[in-house]
Amino acid sequence: MTQPRPLRVGMVGYSFMGAAHSHAWRTAPRFFDLPLRPELTAVAGRNEAGVRAAASKFGWDSTETDWRRLIERDDIDLIDICTPGNTHAEIAIAALEAGKHVLCEKPLANSVEEAEKMTAVAQAAADRGVLSMCGFSYRRTPALALAKRMVDDGRLGDIRHVRAQYLQDWLSDADAPLTWRMDKSKSGSGSLGDIGAHSIDAAQWITGLNISGVSALLETFVKERPVGGDFVGLGGHGGSDGPKGPVTVDDAALFTARFEGRHDAGAGAGPIGIFEATRFALGRKNAMRLELNGTKGSLAFDFEDMNSLQFYDAALEPDAGFRKIMVTEPSHPYVGNWWPTGHGLGYEHGFTHQVVDLVTAIGAGEQPSPSFADALQVQKVLAAVEASADNSSRWQKV
Repeated sequence: MTQPRPLRVGMVGYSFMGAAHSHAWRTAPRFFDLPLRPELTAVAGRNEAGVRAAASKFGWDSTETDWRRLIERDDIDLIDICTPGNTHAEIAIAALEAGKHVLCEKPLANSVEEAEKMTAVAQAAADRGVLSMCGFSYRRTPALALAKRMVDDGRLGDIRHVRAQYLQDWLSDADAPLTWRMDKSKSGSGSLGDIGAHSIDAAQWITGLNISGVSALLETFVKERPVGGDFVGLGGHGGSDGPKGPVTVDDAALFTARFEGRHDAGAGAGPIGIFEATRFALGRKNAMRLELNGTKGSLAFDFEDMNSLQFYDAALEPDAGFRKIMVTEPSHPYVGNWWPTGHGLGYEHGFTHQVVDLVTAIGAGEQPSPSFADALQVQKVLAAVEASADNSSRWQKV
């Protein structure tokens, strides 16, 4: 049997997202039949000792301390960007112009202007067969992918309400140390872009409708944090008596939204929505929640119970309320390549499915989804939320 030709990957960054992406590149071809064979060719990071340790741990063949060297190498076909948002545009544009495919973590950039430049370059590159995708990995959670299928099949009818929450608590300690995620110059925004972007993308993707306007509040509860301390996971424990630096991003974001209407004949105004993102919800570890209410039924999802989907069918169960669908059947999205029925998946599987979809699209010469243009639409919503919050929550068109 002929082996698929290799897809040689160069990854920039090796921390939290770098670890998740490394696992995905290594795992995807072992559980899915792919048209190309991913190879972990090189990883880049500024700290030579750190990047060498990461390469050894995660299985990369070689290292670089400058991402530009990855792009210059003839043995790299794709650049995987797992760095803070302020670096995305420069790396992605350089890679695409050099003929490398690109996977870029979300949000796409730190501003609409950067995202527009990236999208224009990506569209020009696609005309030359060079493809790109933004890494909104929650799209690859089987339960959310099943929700998308059910909405597309008309099981909910016309959507009336969208409510989305992304609740975490890892910043609740006022002495958690200052990291790049709390520096607007690096991260672009706080909970809004870090986790709220996932909710925005998921809501628009599942409904098939873009957000057209918002009214928003942003809040920073802790204005400054220790500049050092013990870093654990995303947060940690800082020294309360040591030097502190300013927090320049939001700790929590809240906004109402209007979605565009469908373009079908006789379709009315689009659904209304409410979105919340916070890293101060004590007891909520990764509660990425989405509920849709339509004219025929409702769907509800919570990532803290990620292998299930709640569904209410108004015609079949008018008096029964929601029923629980265990999304572990071979007929459900992605699940058939994993374990027997009832054996659930985890956080890391979304990244593996992301690799599967990206490599499949590259092999077919087709545009992967979400495209940079899709991610630009999310960026425009983020910008509208910030503009509304800066203007006394006045209505802001996207």
